[in-house]
Amino acid sequence: MAKLRIGVVSPEREIWSGEADMVIAKTVDGEIGIMPNHAPVLGVLVEGGVLRVKRGDAGDIVAAVHGGFISVANNDVSVLAETAELGSEVDVAAARDALQRALASVEADGEDTEAQVEAKRARARLRAAGEEV
Repeated sequence: MAKLRIGVVSPEREIWSGEADMVIAKTVDGEIGIMPNHAPVLGVLVEGGVLRVKRGDAGDIVAAVHGGFISVANNDVSVLAETAELGSEVDVAAARDALQRALASVEADGEDTEAQVEAKRARARLRAAGEEV
């Protein structure tokens, strides 16, 4: 069976690369699932999304992805994230603290868009780490 070649990068570093059976990402147009031989596509990733790379028996790769793009062509999937973090790298306690601070700011000022973005990012980090949000 054909495989996808995946690369997940941010401006700071390469987050992950390898082969997989499927990629699931959340774009501004909705969630998209990419399998081998998918039609070419370019999507804009949402702020505070979770990327799933399905690798069969090798286990899934899960990452919190904050903005950027996903590009698919010829079984190559490129995820160019503004920032990203593997679920296995997430400091859960720090993410929970960040979420609580952001929610407190939003509660104090419902129009605090910066705090709303921080809450989305913290939730994505916790979901990527496999935590309940």
